[in-house]
Amino acid sequence: MMEIRNASNPKDVKNYTTDRLREEFHISKLFCKDEIKMVYSHIDRIITAGFMPVETELKLVGGKELASDFFLQRREMGCINIGGKGVITADGKEYIMNPRDGIYIGMGNKEVTFKSLDAKEPAKFYVSSCPAHHPYPAVHIDITKAKKVPCGSIEECNKRVINQYIHPEVMQSCQLAMGLTQLEVGSNWNTMPCHTHDRRMEVYLYLDMGENDAVFHMMGEPTETRHIIMHNEEAVISPSWSIHSGVGTKNYSFIWAMCGENQEFTDMDFVETKDLR
Repeated sequence: MMEIRNASNPKDVKNYTTDRLREEFHISKLFCKDEIKMVYSHIDRIITAGFMPVETELKLVGGKELASDFFLQRREMGCINIGGKGVITADGKEYIMNPRDGIYIGMGNKEVTFKSLDAKEPAKFYVSSCPAHHPYPAVHIDITKAKKVPCGSIEECNKRVINQYIHPEVMQSCQLAMGLTQLEVGSNWNTMPCHTHDRRMEVYLYLDMGENDAVFHMMGEPTETRHIIMHNEEAVISPSWSIHSGVGTKNYSFIWAMCGENQEFTDMDFVETKDLR
């Protein structure tokens, strides 16, 4: 199932209710048994998807929304497995996907399938995909091969490690960047001080949260902030004009995926906390 989301103007978002904000930017129920859920956003045409094969193998397919013969005909994709052990097969080559393993699959791969190795502990494949202009080879990246960038501090309640999976310093892609940030116990703020980056958009998937935990995800223009309450394994779309920061009831992790004009991870327009409204 492919859900279409249109781009939103920040002048309109100022007037959104809670329900309207969630309708535009919040993504829930990504991982359902033997189902594929996809959300196509017209913000840089990113696709956010969840695959949870339990008893059947799931296949990545194109459709009317892409006007393509197969999904990756003009696209690239990244995937991080947040569930049990599984297998991704790309044009006949199998990749064993342990928990927290990532993979990049480039433009031109015609048949991509997903399956779990244990139905009692199914894999949960979180996929991000964006348009591509060049075929690059598939790369399997387990979490030990990701570039680790420690940042933040205990004093500021934001001590964390950024694991860069799909990133120019790790491997080559057209425009997709993707990784996993893990907050340490006692830290609950991510991406603070916050920033925007007009050159690209971003999607967050929050995870490693308990049933009664929540993250207050801050979004909007720096002087017109709003928030969306996020629960475990829910995603949120962040337009390029919006801040994207959050504070949780405890520490958590989140997967970030970016696409747009460039891949410069440090290309940010920082916002002083004192200037937020």
